[in-house]
Amino acid sequence: MIGLIPEAASAEPPPETKTIRLIYDPDDGGALCYAPTWVAADLLRAEGFTDVRFVKMIEKTNVEPPTLAAGQADMSGVFGPDLIMGVDAGLPVVGLAGLHGGCLELVGSERVRTIRDLNGKKIAVSALGVTDHLFIANMLAYIGMNPRKDVQWVVHEPPESIRLLAQGKVDALLAFPPMPQQLRAKKIGHVLLRTAEDPPWSQYICCMLVASKQFVQNSPVATKRAIRAVLKSDQLCMSEPERSARFLVDKKLTLGASYQETLQTLKDVRYGPVWREYDPESALVFHALRMRENGFIKSTPQEDHRPGHRLALPRRAEEGIEGVVLRIPWSVRRTVRP
Repeated sequence: MIGLIPEAASAEPPPETKTIRLIYDPDDGGALCYAPTWVAADLLRAEGFTDVRFVKMIEKTNVEPPTLAAGQADMSGVFGPDLIMGVDAGLPVVGLAGLHGGCLELVGSERVRTIRDLNGKKIAVSALGVTDHLFIANMLAYIGMNPRKDVQWVVHEPPESIRLLAQGKVDALLAFPPMPQQLRAKKIGHVLLRTAEDPPWSQYICCMLVASKQFVQNSPVATKRAIRAVLKSDQLCMSEPERSARFLVDKKLTLGASYQETLQTLKDVRYGPVWREYDPESALVFHALRMRENGFIKSTPQEDHRPGHRLALPRRAEEGIEGVVLRIPWSVRRTVRP
């Protein structure tokens, strides 16, 4: 067993389903910062899920919301901008809680020393309209650059992007775990911005725990128990990184990273109390405003709780979902009580 066994909750009913499917896909995206959702395997079993499965994403999607929306998975870590794109497209997904603070690093070549130096330069991304493209575009827009005109976007798989950066054929990429740890170990490029440290990015939740609408509607008790297990696992990744890293390596849940790279990732990413202290809804609003300006989404988010607000999360996720207002989808208010 990897973690702390939850105290018996005799007054709490068992989960409506004994099966939970989490996304783990070493071939088509994902990031090692989602580790709490995988380290939670034993904690989920202690919550009554006797069948914990790891599934791949729908082919060639690169991001998790379409797989959740299609009913192929129940829950996953998701980068905030990817979640916003899914919500804006009307996908039936539900944000449950923040997972951690910043984990991304914008890495540049020797030709660039600041983000403004990227003007006219080539930036490598895994695809257009997904995590790295959206996040870098938001960074550019935040300092007044036009991401549609001021830079050249080139699409490559992450290993190829790293090779091109090392050769000086591209000038920047956005590294998500375990890429930052691997780049530093190989001394490739240098950090232009680190979201764990540099404001305003360091002031917002980065990745979030997201579920399919169907799972939350059909299994509210299971949803509450799963949230509890993942957030306990989140704490475990911070307090016992060596033990958590060993679990991930033993279960082959490291996206190909070594033990040392996995351990360093767990030490670098801001797990633990961040999900309690930071409001994930504020992070969605912050990114959504930039994405609206950049033309990526059509909705105009507002940081309030009026009916019809499409970008909202429960503010008390640490208590599960009992008595918490969830938007299912986020354009509709609904109170879910186990």
